[in-house]
Amino acid sequence: MTASRRTAAALALALLAAGCGSAARPAPAVGGSAAPLSLATAVTVPGATWAAVPMGAASGADRFWQLFMLPAGGGQWSLQTPPGIATNGALILAGPGSQGARGMIVGERPSLYLTFSAVTTTRDGGRAWATLPPASGLADVPDALAAAPDGSLIALGGNQRVTTAGPGGGWTTLTTRQVLAASPATRACALTGLTAVAYTAAGSPMVAGTCGRAGMAGIFGYSGGAWHQAAPPLPAALAGQHVRVLRLARAGAGDVALLEAGTGPAASLLAAWTSDGGQQRQLSPVYRLVGAQVESASFGVGGTTAVVLSGGRGETLAGPGASWRALPPLPPGRTVVLALPAAGTTDALAAAGSSLTIWRLGPGSAAWARTQAIKVPIQYGSSG
Repeated sequence: MTASRRTAAALALALLAAGCGSAARPAPAVGGSAAPLSLATAVTVPGATWAAVPMGAASGADRFWQLFMLPAGGGQWSLQTPPGIATNGALILAGPGSQGARGMIVGERPSLYLTFSAVTTTRDGGRAWATLPPASGLADVPDALAAAPDGSLIALGGNQRVTTAGPGGGWTTLTTRQVLAASPATRACALTGLTAVAYTAAGSPMVAGTCGRAGMAGIFGYSGGAWHQAAPPLPAALAGQHVRVLRLARAGAGDVALLEAGTGPAASLLAAWTSDGGQQRQLSPVYRLVGAQVESASFGVGGTTAVVLSGGRGETLAGPGASWRALPPLPPGRTVVLALPAAGTTDALAAAGSSLTIWRLGPGSAAWARTQAIKVPIQYGSSG
């Protein structure tokens, strides 16, 4: 996009954004890692794998988030960034909703002069995009936007307000951090901040946050006009730890949550899966971080999970009942996003400047194999 076109688009969106709210960061979390989780992530849906990757400059107006898609069953990754929108603030993958096998709904975080978030959708793997009603400025977390099976949306704003929109409809407030913290279902948690929103497979809203009280995970479901606890009981070894919900997302016929318990060298990581809105959950083994920080996380079919750790390390979980599996040292790149396109297969998307290199670790492989390189046509200076 040329500088004039991008500037015109930004001004037009800014006019539409009047009154849409602030993009302020959520309240600081109690416990957990001090570093926020990166919005760079990937998700696999029945017809494709999608990945959001920051490229261009390391930060600032010349960093542009790009969207890539890999069709299910083979083929190559391709650039599918929605046209005509400002992507400096990051892209948030909401899932396909009712958009079909290769569909995806994408939210763009506020950036530059924008105070709200554009929302766009595709049904055909990125060949055509349509605009949905914009959301109030999305929070700086990877699960700030989610789609229900019928196409309804739920969003977490930077002002800690949770809003919902029916298929093609406008946004209405469901709750806020303050209101939710005062509800009977959350008082024992002492909720300090919201970190994720999601839908169950049945289409019921879920929110996640950080509890001020140790030994509790802040995951709550909404049904019948009331909130209820939807978090798993933690293992006894973590009972005295503060817990942060890093991720909460749909995964096939259920939902998966990624939890971090404790801080510093004592911090641990575990995943929790549910297929009934949190009434029953299956926990992964506890993974001791031993001082490492969780930088990003991605999900694949059936709740498979991939985590990028500091120091160029990665771990995967093959789903409920599986144990953590260490990956070979991650390929070099300013940003590395892990994707899980098929059972036993992990792709690493390594970005540096305008170059993206894809590396693959196949079933039984002990080393990454370079499979593809993509040169992204980034127009530096086009945001000014």
